[in-house]
Amino acid sequence: MLAKVLTCAVVGLDGAIVEVEADIGVGLPAFTIVGLPDAAVQEARERVRAAVKNSGCVFPMRRVTVNLAPADLKKEGPAYDLPLALAVVMASEQVPPADERALFLGELSLDGEVRHTAGILPMVSLARDRGITTVFVPAVDALEASLVEGVRVIPVPSFAALVDHLRGDRVIPPYEPDRSILTFEPAFTSDFANVKGQEHAKRALEVAAAGGHNVLMAGPPGAGKTLLARAVPSIMPPLSPDEALEVTKIYSVAGLLPPETPLMRSRPFRAPHHTISHAGLVGGGRWPRPGEISLAHRGVLFLDEMPEFGQHILEVLRQPLEDGVVTISRAQGTVSFPAKMMLIGAMNPCPCGFYGDSLRPCTCSQAAVAKYQSRISGPLLDRIDIYLDVPRVDYEKLADVRTGETSAAIRARVEAARERQRARFRGRKINANAEMGPGDIRDFCRPDDAAQGLLRMAMQQLRLSARAYHRVLKLARTIADLAGSDIIGAAHVAEAVQYRPRERV
Repeated sequence: MLAKVLTCAVVGLDGAIVEVEADIGVGLPAFTIVGLPDAAVQEARERVRAAVKNSGCVFPMRRVTVNLAPADLKKEGPAYDLPLALAVVMASEQVPPADERALFLGELSLDGEVRHTAGILPMVSLARDRGITTVFVPAVDALEASLVEGVRVIPVPSFAALVDHLRGDRVIPPYEPDRSILTFEPAFTSDFANVKGQEHAKRALEVAAAGGHNVLMAGPPGAGKTLLARAVPSIMPPLSPDEALEVTKIYSVAGLLPPETPLMRSRPFRAPHHTISHAGLVGGGRWPRPGEISLAHRGVLFLDEMPEFGQHILEVLRQPLEDGVVTISRAQGTVSFPAKMMLIGAMNPCPCGFYGDSLRPCTCSQAAVAKYQSRISGPLLDRIDIYLDVPRVDYEKLADVRTGETSAAIRARVEAARERQRARFRGRKINANAEMGPGDIRDFCRPDDAAQGLLRMAMQQLRLSARAYHRVLKLARTIADLAGSDIIGAAHVAEAVQYRPRERV
């Protein structure tokens, strides 16, 4: 008998419906899987054989052939275990045929338990889009699957329970999620109230958070650059429902989604070490997976000691910073991951860290300082909107027992500015000022006469490129939004210009 079961594969962040066909023929006992399976799928033969036997079913001692269609799509991972086992017992007529509009996902243990599977959210989303009404998922992943509305989720604890369900002996009730789990206040590890001094840096980071702009901080060791960067998520607006689903899909595919909080509600903060590889930062591998750039989507990518990163690794940031997407091409095909993150970099001004410091003299030669600063190339600097000098903090400010302005107060201003941007960009695929293209800048960034004159002087004196000119306008638009102004004035342009990088040594 021939049996067919539907399951799903993950390609990038998207899914693809896979049809599992099982046929039991005449011949010596054998279990063959065809349809471009990888090693993990090939190993499923032993898991499926043991799980079927340990769940009270009989594995047929005949020639079993399973095809994963379409045959030109490579299949990877253990998510095919459950549909493989079900197709075998259906083909041997131990359970009745399953609903043709049902999807089955899950990894099996040897005793038949259905284990957690990565990528549940994008696969269930695809099922809904293809008109599938019921999905059978591991019980531990039921809450994640329930985020997709319009699909009936059946939580499967074990293969034996699924067999009883299909036979009608013991029906598994559909999963009813506790929506209160999905609503919670994110907890922040740092607050701007605990940062002493650095008022100009706090202001610049407020502007960056309001418009999603990239930042580079330079200063001596211990000035507070890392503390400032780690406090930035506390002033960013909460994720919108659509943004939360985008981020959740990425973490689901990467296998980093916590089971107890299946919906990402906090903006990501990723801080990779400078020894990270190219594939670790951008994404890749034989089966492409999201890298740190994509894991920071809609959040913050913090590169501490930025010049210590390999130069070829830093240069790959240029295209994602411009386009907001990472495209990985392999012989098997091309995969794209979103990468609309806010880059925050931190660096020392020289190898010893004290070039330009008011108290400690620098021991580096001018050539060493210039070589160190040139590790961050001009084209990459051109894509950074805000450049900050972060000096050491005076004793009086450090010893002051008074706390500064809280992150909650700053976040209220940031949210008000973001609300103005949402109203402005309604109907366009833009979430913040930093994502504006040249056409959007022409429509929404019109400075007054005084601001035009100031921009003309800045272009001539700072020798700004066309990209830098557009970035100054976008930054000025954000500063005007924070001030509640519809018009970009000279004061807004002046503040935006002062954030441009200074001349190098």
